[in-house]
Amino acid sequence: MKLLEGKTAIITGASRGIGKGIAEVFAKHGANIAFTYSSSVEAANALETELKEQGVKVKGYQSNAADFEQAQKLASDVVEEFGAIDILINNAGITKDNLLMRISEEDFDKVIEVNLKSVFNMTKAVQRTMLKQRKGSIINMSSVVGVKGNAGQTNYAASKAGILGFTKSVALELGSRNIRCNAIAPGFIETEMTAKLDEKTVQGWREGIPLKRGGTTEDVANACLYLASDLSAYVTGQTLNVDGGMLT
Repeated sequence: MKLLEGKTAIITGASRGIGKGIAEVFAKHGANIAFTYSSSVEAANALETELKEQGVKVKGYQSNAADFEQAQKLASDVVEEFGAIDILINNAGITKDNLLMRISEEDFDKVIEVNLKSVFNMTKAVQRTMLKQRKGSIINMSSVVGVKGNAGQTNYAASKAGILGFTKSVALELGSRNIRCNAIAPGFIETEMTAKLDEKTVQGWREGIPLKRGGTTEDVANACLYLASDLSAYVTGQTLNVDGGMLT
């Protein structure tokens, strides 16, 4: 059974990592996919080709969600190309970690802009279409760090915690129009980025997780699938922790 048959999803930052994992699972479930990427043109082209094999409509857009005008343009381009926007996954994000003592104003601002302002930009950009349709599911990618904080990540934690407050507010504002808004807080997910880390450190992290393993991009994508589909028709304003029990 294809849970997203005929629905159109926008996924930001999908050329690699969690975003790519979400795009792959969504395509398998019949969703047409518009995804954004920042610089990796080759990876984006490869993903477009891969997803089209599922028999769905796919288009990659080089677009910066942290730029208000670009977000507006993206939404209107997608409506023109696909005819609808049923699902928005706000996934684009960066880290610029440092202790508060050493963190620069520029690094604080940049992380807030890319991780948090992009969520505002994209949600505002798709709102008109979803209101007209009187349906939609918005899913914002937060983090366990946004829930519990983390030393050396004041900027990242602030941006991801901000997403949680934004999510709840949007759920309250748009619920009467059948537009749902939820957040996902992934824990330690093993991606290309974590593969570069020292194996001993990674193993130490795995040991501290109740399920004794890092998560996969598919683990996060499956949670997104639930929140994007009609299976979660009565779920809004929630944060789903996909963390192997880290926050338990």
